[in-house]
Amino acid sequence: MRYDLAIIGGGLAGTATAYYACLAGARVILLERRDVNLGASGSNAGSIHAQIPFDPFRNLGVDWARHYSEVLPLFIQSIGLWERLEQELGGDLGFVAKGGLMVAGSDDEMSALRIKADIERAQGLRIDLWTGDDLDRHAPFLTGGFPGGAFCPIEGKADPFKVAPLFLRRAREAGLTLRRNAPVTAIAPEQGGFAVTTGDEVIHATRVVNAAGADAAAVARMVGVSVPIEAHAIQVSVTEKRPALLPWLLYFTSEKLTLKQAAEGGFLIGGGWPARMRGGPVVDHRSVLRNLALAQRLVPGLGDVQIVRSWAALVNGTPDWRPVLGEVPQVPGFFLNLFPWMGFTAGPAVSRAIAALALGETPDVDLAPFSL
Repeated sequence: MRYDLAIIGGGLAGTATAYYACLAGARVILLERRDVNLGASGSNAGSIHAQIPFDPFRNLGVDWARHYSEVLPLFIQSIGLWERLEQELGGDLGFVAKGGLMVAGSDDEMSALRIKADIERAQGLRIDLWTGDDLDRHAPFLTGGFPGGAFCPIEGKADPFKVAPLFLRRAREAGLTLRRNAPVTAIAPEQGGFAVTTGDEVIHATRVVNAAGADAAAVARMVGVSVPIEAHAIQVSVTEKRPALLPWLLYFTSEKLTLKQAAEGGFLIGGGWPARMRGGPVVDHRSVLRNLALAQRLVPGLGDVQIVRSWAALVNGTPDWRPVLGEVPQVPGFFLNLFPWMGFTAGPAVSRAIAALALGETPDVDLAPFSL
């Protein structure tokens, strides 16, 4: 049997691409080297981002931010899909979009937020700049004295344990073939498509989508393609349950932080703090302590909170933070669905576009600026 599409990678990008391709009537096989949702898609903090992250903005500058801002319409489009996904997929994804607040740690950082907001607004993203008085009025849970912040009303959170599995379930109902524990060891062009080797099985597919996340560079090398993607070991912590306190996704400009409160009451503390590598990613207690101290600096109500679980995962990144999307020019029929750092947010819209592109249709978002 020849498949229309072979998709490599069982995270959000792979399962969502499979879902949209199966909905279009394609014969699709999904190849996952371990099991679905065991990588970054199921191990991230569940943040739904739209703002340009402050840490690279500070380090890489305004010109970088203007170039990077081309991804913001993808976030906007994808968050629009997120708002309808629970109904479309028929399940709970834990999606809530009450907004995201980036708190400025100093007057200089507030000035930088104003510059960044102008770049974001030019791409159609709504950003409300708040003064220190606005913070006191709207965010009384914060430590006082910060000069202001930037509020984006479409940001929020979703449950990373639920998203890819639900995409997978609906894709299988629509005809998807799944191979678990099936690491791809070779991809060879052949007449009419590709021969994809996994174990003792050779799968024939007209087109291939590389959605392998942190392993995507190794997969791309199988067809002679170099992809500037790298793996980073980072970690997340969750606290004991507390009464409702924090309605938004919270960031801080002075240090890396994402903080939000789940519906059941636990606080998720992340932001890209490094884990250690010991054969695989393992939690670094130093990052746990510094990340928690930072959350407590912003939100005094967390002063005596207990962490109940921390975990580490590999996430993919590119040097310029931009995604690598679409058909590889020198290997027709081979597609990349690689979205660094913010792929959880962008996954639905980008994967729908990749599925359309790989089936010879015109996607509803322009991926050309992100071609390899």
